[in-house]
Amino acid sequence: MISYSDLPSVIAQALRQANEILAEQESRLDETANSNHAKVLKAFREERVTSYHLHGTTGYGLGDSGREVLDKIFAKILGTESALVRGQFVSGTHAIAAALFGVLRPGDHVLSVTGDPYDTLEEVIGIRGNGQGSLKDFGVSYRSIPLDQHGKIQYRFVSEHITPKTRLILVQRSRGYSWRNSITITEIGDLIRFLKAKYPDLLVFVDNCYGELVETKEPGDVGADLMAGSLIKNLGGTLAPTGGYIAGREELVELAAQRLTAPGIGAEVGATLEWQRLFFQGLFLSPLTVMESLKGAIFAAALWQTLGFEVHPAPDVPRTDLIQAVKLGSRERMLAFCEGLQQGSPIDAHVRPIPSSMPGYEDEVIMAGGTFIQGATSEFSADGPLREPYIVYQQGGISHTYVKLGNILAALKLWEKGLIPD
Repeated sequence: MISYSDLPSVIAQALRQANEILAEQESRLDETANSNHAKVLKAFREERVTSYHLHGTTGYGLGDSGREVLDKIFAKILGTESALVRGQFVSGTHAIAAALFGVLRPGDHVLSVTGDPYDTLEEVIGIRGNGQGSLKDFGVSYRSIPLDQHGKIQYRFVSEHITPKTRLILVQRSRGYSWRNSITITEIGDLIRFLKAKYPDLLVFVDNCYGELVETKEPGDVGADLMAGSLIKNLGGTLAPTGGYIAGREELVELAAQRLTAPGIGAEVGATLEWQRLFFQGLFLSPLTVMESLKGAIFAAALWQTLGFEVHPAPDVPRTDLIQAVKLGSRERMLAFCEGLQQGSPIDAHVRPIPSSMPGYEDEVIMAGGTFIQGATSEFSADGPLREPYIVYQQGGISHTYVKLGNILAALKLWEKGLIPD
């Protein structure tokens, strides 16, 4: 670690305070991790995983028992009937899109109750971008309800905006690129009970990205019909080289599988190549890497709050995802932050992050974090769109020590440029 004596006094003081705040919460985080470790291990044992299951297949991938066992393990961990875990998913957005296109039909209506979704889903839904094959292009309508001023779901408006055509309720568990609360499992469960009592035929879909294993329950445990996420986030355990998953009711997962491959083929094909062992091993390690990420996020929140910046969530707030937002307030600070954090990365530490346009994003985006797997936010990265009020979003962490070092280097870069508030 960096010695206190090597740091400017303002950063050294913030570091001490952040370490103290993290120490107060570590036992609670360890309890959650222990519970999730036991759950994952139980699923592996019940499905009788052997070394044979760790070897991939080629071509069509017919009769891949390892693939089938991994699907069953994911379903058990996520509290669902079925799961579809595939390296053919290129991202979490791809998995979510396959799920939505799989279960929705022309004339259906989607209602998001957590505001507009993450940027990369806007073109999937059709909020922006025309003629690309969005849900809107296929006759699926959409409406969103923002969270209230306290970051809570507005039930009154939910009831007002459900129509006879409403087929699916969309819940984004994580904050994404928004300065808002993430949605806890308790809140998801309360919403589902409310909806099912009044509208039993509605489907509840949860974008579960960044939320897996942060709590001891998952959306499937509280009645979610369908969910999806990425394997280069939480459940990949920093080892999965690509991929995503869909989990939920068996008939809905099968519909999503028809979208991933082709009608009539569904989940029966799909080579697992060389990534099969990494999927199993990463999943087994994921309770540990998620816990390390949470420790790093709490440290980061405490450090930047002490340095005079707004953070969300605050260091002492219970968490339901891995994302830590820091409001930097200027383009110059955001660039300096990412430059400093990049210098603490194991890969490309000598590279200076440059803002650029990216597929699926409306604004320029800057990303920092030299990861072994390209874009693997499970390892540790920070990014955000370059727009007011210039918020950087951190996520992941192979170890909380690594997250600490990255944040200290980011703070040093701001200090060197005279950008730390007085």
